[in-house]
Amino acid sequence: MPHAHEANADRAEQPDACAHKHQNHAHDHAGGGCCGASAHAPAQLEAQLLPSEALGGDVRTAIRIMQMDCPTEEALIRKKFSRMPDVRGMEFNLMQRVLTVVHAPGALDSILAALRSLDFTPEIARPDSQSSQQAAKPPTQPVAPRQPRPWWPLAFAGVAAAASEAAGWLGAPVWMAAGLAIIAIASCGLTTYRKGWLAIRHGNLNINALMSIAVTGALILRQWPEAAMVMVLFTIAELIEAKSLDRARNAIQGLMQLTPEQASVQQPDGTWRLTELNAIALGALVRVRPGERIALDGELVAGRSSVDQAPITGESLPVDKTVGDAVFAGTVNQTGSFDYRVTAVASNTTLARIIHAVEEAQGTKAPTQRFVDQFARVYTPFVFAVALAVALVPPLFFGGMWQAWIYKALVMLVIACPCALVISTPVTIVSGLAAAARKGILIKGGAFLEQGRKLSRLAFDKTGTITHGKPVQTEFVMLADADAARCRTLAASLAARSDHPVSMAIAAAAKNDDVGNVTVDSFEAFAGRGVRGEINGLTYWLGNHRLAEELGRCSPSLEARLDALERQGKTVVLLSDARRVLALFAVADTVKETSSTAIAELHRVGVATAMLTGDNPHTAAAIAQQVGIDEARGNQLPQDKLDAIAQWSAEGAKIGMVGDGINDAPALARADIGFAMGAMGTGTAIETADVALMDDDLRKIPLFIRLSNATHAVLVQNIALALGIKSVFLVLTVMGLGTMWMAVFADVGASLLVVANGLRLLRK
Repeated sequence: MPHAHEANADRAEQPDACAHKHQNHAHDHAGGGCCGASAHAPAQLEAQLLPSEALGGDVRTAIRIMQMDCPTEEALIRKKFSRMPDVRGMEFNLMQRVLTVVHAPGALDSILAALRSLDFTPEIARPDSQSSQQAAKPPTQPVAPRQPRPWWPLAFAGVAAAASEAAGWLGAPVWMAAGLAIIAIASCGLTTYRKGWLAIRHGNLNINALMSIAVTGALILRQWPEAAMVMVLFTIAELIEAKSLDRARNAIQGLMQLTPEQASVQQPDGTWRLTELNAIALGALVRVRPGERIALDGELVAGRSSVDQAPITGESLPVDKTVGDAVFAGTVNQTGSFDYRVTAVASNTTLARIIHAVEEAQGTKAPTQRFVDQFARVYTPFVFAVALAVALVPPLFFGGMWQAWIYKALVMLVIACPCALVISTPVTIVSGLAAAARKGILIKGGAFLEQGRKLSRLAFDKTGTITHGKPVQTEFVMLADADAARCRTLAASLAARSDHPVSMAIAAAAKNDDVGNVTVDSFEAFAGRGVRGEINGLTYWLGNHRLAEELGRCSPSLEARLDALERQGKTVVLLSDARRVLALFAVADTVKETSSTAIAELHRVGVATAMLTGDNPHTAAAIAQQVGIDEARGNQLPQDKLDAIAQWSAEGAKIGMVGDGINDAPALARADIGFAMGAMGTGTAIETADVALMDDDLRKIPLFIRLSNATHAVLVQNIALALGIKSVFLVLTVMGLGTMWMAVFADVGASLLVVANGLRLLRK
């Protein structure tokens, strides 16, 4: 029985191994200037966050800040908290507006007070609002909508600004144009001024500060209509940009809305009643009618139907379900009706874990995003210094007109905001993550989405990955003058103690033939080789060819027989006692229909393939040839697989490893990207894999690589758009052709372009 108990013995350390790798992709945050904050959310809005969570001597608290939209607010908070010794660390998830603070015990009140001093409304959860099981997870509810601002002040400001412009054209008195301009600015710009003053007071040059300086300078220069129109345009642009960002921010909100709010639950008296999901306990019996969405994960106990699992797996065809089959929250029942027993509460369903994983991925910064954030920290001060030089140097040293050069400097201040550049990366990454999730591909961070296009070699486990993982016993051969029935009983008893598919095939065949089991004592598993146990005081081994060789049980005649079976692609398991091999069992697994197509698609995108399996080399070679894999290695123990990945990595290749999420932990952790197969319903796989495929379809891996290529292309396009537009208008301004309202249009236009371009990934 090849690599028996490998699932339990060798993969027990997977979370730690993978966690170590994920630390290499830890959050790396850098503040920068960006777009203005949104309107305040009401203070009484109920928080959807987690209570504080202890981390050693410190406390980790998640705080939702509805006004925290982009690095404008992040930079303010970082600067404020950098002067607070009780704050040990910060993590920003701007797309979900969540700030996680690691702080000293008892410092929470001062942290909340500091946030309020920045004009934010922080929200934390009540300590009893979530179960302890959820305490390590961020919220899985949709991002709360922003409190809408009344439309009429902005409309009134627009009319006043237009009237001020008309007054200038018609030669009306200056005081009329000035009065209308000031009315327009007061109607829509006080929030910008307030935030700008806060930013300046804390030494931060964000867009609110830059816009406040620019509009004030225009007023001082008596450019009344232009000052008013710039403030109105900026406010309108903020609203448009906020709505565009909300679309990206809630890209996975469709997943959150997949489950119904109630389900029909059987009561103790046998009646059925609609019950809120949060009140449904494990083990409850739920009834699903035709056409209804399944509310919670469970297992069918009565009835049958077909279920559309596309929302979770991306499968195009419904899957037939009968008694004993698993169903998942968010999927859609088709024509039949059935009852199922709940196996996961609302906070821990497969769908909830997917949403949690995507939200966590949104909070991590991909390499391109970290670079852009670092660039933005330099860009804004640099342009501000250039604007200051433009305002002072020509008039002081070259006899330039003060008013003309100060005006140019003010225009440059508007262009100095790197808003479009900074938001281009998170919008693109989040759109890519959401597009993948809709196809049943769960990517655990932007770093892996970016790295996917660089994969040059992909290694596969065999059982459950290339093959169905449900082998059946095809042959039983006696090799000694022993009792055949007793040998089958011995093998079935040993196999029943293992959860490896090959062992399960032997045990299932024995059960079908009414072969009983006996008690096994001193049971021991050998990773990648087999098992040993004592039965009636005698020791027996059940294992693969490699174990037989280690025990010295092989002979030329046995080798010839094994070779013949293995060349047929069969796995051979041998039953031995202390002196000889008693019998052999041949087990065959079937290849998935999609494996050959997936391998061919991987070759088309330039990825070499390899198989690393604990089965014998002949079986590995036969399966590899059948599906078109380039290289096959058999008799691979977990350490051997790890060594193979390390060897290829040392040669400079970007390596991916595909396993079942429980097996192959060392290799999955060592690979640049670890892919977990069949992660649907498997919490361990969702929590630990870099990329989890929510069904067993290998064709999703080349789809992931193509999505990675598309994401990279959009990132490059967005950065080029943002920097290109800024550069053009900087040159126009120096040449005297740029105006302040044109600068606002350039800034906002670039932001809208990159957001719209990033959202294109949602349609891929």
